[in-house]
Amino acid sequence: MRTSAERRESLLAEFDQSGLSAAKFAQLSGLKYQTFAGWVQKRRQRQPKSPAKATDPAKWLEAVVEQAQLPVAHGGAALVLQLPGGVQAELADSKQVPLAAALLRALESPCGRPPSC
Repeated sequence: MRTSAERRESLLAEFDQSGLSAAKFAQLSGLKYQTFAGWVQKRRQRQPKSPAKATDPAKWLEAVVEQAQLPVAHGGAALVLQLPGGVQAELADSKQVPLAAALLRALESPCGRPPSC
């Protein structure tokens, strides 16, 4: 099945706004993940890299609220970030938020360093 360039761009624009993972978006859109991932990769290669600006819109991620299986130390609640590749980061204290934000910024860069690389 072939998809027109206009439809492909429309789907990619929807994906950008959705906040979903590429796999989840492909599934919900009835696309093969490999095909959709190829579209995303080609588009990223075509676009010039530009540093994020303070005026850039926030990027939202899919959030799932589940019952905690194990209580967090000291009886408090925790925020668990599930990152691509199965990595999890648990924030049990608000003081950990700046560290988590720095980690996410570092992971966003393809070279593993701040976006200036």
